[in-house]
Amino acid sequence: MADLKGRSEDLKDKVVGEGKEAYGKATDDKSKEVEGKAQSLGADIKEKARDLGDDIKEGFEDIKDKFSKKDK
Repeated sequence: MADLKGRSEDLKDKVVGEGKEAYGKATDDKSKEVEGKAQSLGADIKEKARDLGDDIKEGFEDIKDKFSKKDK
């Protein structure tokens, strides 16, 4: 979890998006509902991308550690 600021922004976008979606459903405003769904989905995608990036970094660190140990 290297990018705490980015992750908190993603969470904020998700919550705001879910709020817009709920508001759109309650007021029968389809455009607001779709806007909220899109914002929430975008936040989910960014979160998954950050998780993938973290996994890749961890994998490279593990590989680097294994090669470092073999050199000794």
